[in-house]
Amino acid sequence: MNKIILFLTVLFLSVLNAQTKKEITFKETPAVLKINTDQLFGTLTTPDLTKKYPVALIIAGSGPTDRNGNNAMMKNNSLKMLAEALAKNGIASLRYDKRGIGESKAAGGDSESTLVFENYIQDVKSWINFLRQDKRFSKVIVIGHSEGSLIGMIAGAKADKFVSIAGAGDSADKIIKTQIGAKKMKQLDDMTFPIIDSLKSGHTVNKVDPMLNSLFRPSIQPYLISWFKYNPQTEIKKLTIPILILQGNSDLQVSVQDAENLAEANKNSEKQIIDKMNHIMKTIDGDQNDNMASYNNETLPISETLIDKIVSFIQK
Repeated sequence: MNKIILFLTVLFLSVLNAQTKKEITFKETPAVLKINTDQLFGTLTTPDLTKKYPVALIIAGSGPTDRNGNNAMMKNNSLKMLAEALAKNGIASLRYDKRGIGESKAAGGDSESTLVFENYIQDVKSWINFLRQDKRFSKVIVIGHSEGSLIGMIAGAKADKFVSIAGAGDSADKIIKTQIGAKKMKQLDDMTFPIIDSLKSGHTVNKVDPMLNSLFRPSIQPYLISWFKYNPQTEIKKLTIPILILQGNSDLQVSVQDAENLAEANKNSEKQIIDKMNHIMKTIDGDQNDNMASYNNETLPISETLIDKIVSFIQK
């Protein structure tokens, strides 16, 4: 009899809890950041709450990746899904198109030779100031994905907390050398390594084999020089704010070792390796083909473990 009463009591409480706990709704509005004569465009996602709540600035990764985590060739909506998941947990977010990308294309300038890594760093600092001025927000968290991790950790001193997702643990010149060296083609090493070394030392290279233009064309060399200057281990060590380092063990682009390097550089950070999560934060149960296919799957959800970890980190 007592067991039946206990069962009915638990059942009643669970039904009552389900009725009283409503999922937080949210809305999205355009955000525009003016920097001198340039304009950057983003999306502000806010939960429907009356009290103050945290806001996260989401920084996209390298290449032509837009605010939603997509590019012209692939649509996976990974960053859009992250923003929506945060909002459902009472956390606002701002995601934006970086200079030269999407709606912010004009801010990239007339020539790619004018764009340097420091532009991205300063833009993040300006976005943080933009969010600080909004009285709805209780604190500002920077979330950097992939290359956005390095940008975020350099600018992150102005934030309250920092989250790195799939962030590199070495400087870009070392990573590019490792990727090229993995092909086991000595001729390619001999062609590219001297160029990388020259750029690392701050010097452009006038003669580049046309075959290497996609990587080292003259117009992109100023950006590479500015990018190669920064070592993530050095930069994350400078942060005194709470840090969360997240890395998937199914990531084809960034390794678990990268996360360990970052965590070792700043002993006060939290680190979590997420099982089966790939580079775009999606859970992969299949093989490498399934992993690659997810990059163009806009319905496959992002990792629940990732969401739970970020939410708990921000809310504590």
